[in-house]
Amino acid sequence: MNLPATMKVVEISAPGGPEVLKPAERPVPQPKDGEVLIEVAAAGVNGPDIMQRKGLYPAPPGASDLPGLEVSGVVVAIGSGVKRWTAGDKVTALTNGGGYAQYCVADAQQCLPIPKGIELSDAAGLPETFFTVWSNVFIGAQLKSGETFLVHGGAGGIGTTAIQLGKAFGAKVLATDSPAARCQVCRDLGADRVIDYRAEDFVEGVRQEGGANVILDIVGGPNIEKNFKAASHDARIIQLAFALGSKVEVNLMPVMLKRLTYTGSTLRTRPPAFKARIASELEAQVWPHIEAGRIRPVISTTFPLAEASRAHAMMESAGHVGKILLIP
Repeated sequence: MNLPATMKVVEISAPGGPEVLKPAERPVPQPKDGEVLIEVAAAGVNGPDIMQRKGLYPAPPGASDLPGLEVSGVVVAIGSGVKRWTAGDKVTALTNGGGYAQYCVADAQQCLPIPKGIELSDAAGLPETFFTVWSNVFIGAQLKSGETFLVHGGAGGIGTTAIQLGKAFGAKVLATDSPAARCQVCRDLGADRVIDYRAEDFVEGVRQEGGANVILDIVGGPNIEKNFKAASHDARIIQLAFALGSKVEVNLMPVMLKRLTYTGSTLRTRPPAFKARIASELEAQVWPHIEAGRIRPVISTTFPLAEASRAHAMMESAGHVGKILLIP
């Protein structure tokens, strides 16, 4: 396949607001050992992209400095040692960066086939949230069937994924969000109880359900201490973002008295072998649920790649539902 020498990209011209995202042109990257080159059909927009744009989440050594941690598209070239994929295969992939472009390299072991019934572009909304929720909630916190799972920000990208995965694997799912329209999204995805946090104290609501065994939080700030109160004994609390701040003064006594586990993580810096494990488990255990129609990517809006700044502005307004995608 004859590939062009250059491609359109969106790069971070300097740390700052959405306006620092600028269209540019760069050489098409070449896949190294164990990598594939993907012609990008769509790229997902995620919280870490915003952190990187602000200068708070630098790309790891050797990774592209372009934002974009997930793509879907068609494999157009393969590096040495790649056995599973060949040119022409349609895939969705977790990347270490570089997704805001017409072409992107990805570790072959972090690529997955497109689930049957899912459009190629929509599949770009799968990797980042599914890898994140699976690794934290199912591998880390070991959520089990019959347990109560509290998801904060249920209508967002992480939330819509977490609600569906929780339900598919037998948990009782509680969700928080606001206003009413976003709460309805959570119900439509299967949440057993949805709490409008502006109208109701979520701690009281969760306690009425017997407390939460696993809590997934992207809010931080005042939620941190409230989560301790909403948790049942031996609960696991996962912190994935801090929309309302990471510096708080909290009473840690409930952590000791309830034997709570409080943890957090980022995905980008995890070793390739761990990401390969997640990919394998997702394909074996989650992809069948997607193909059966029990789980679906929730896509909010798509923007042309050149309008990535508008996509970031929407992401930061927190008014979107599910995922935002960029189309090269």
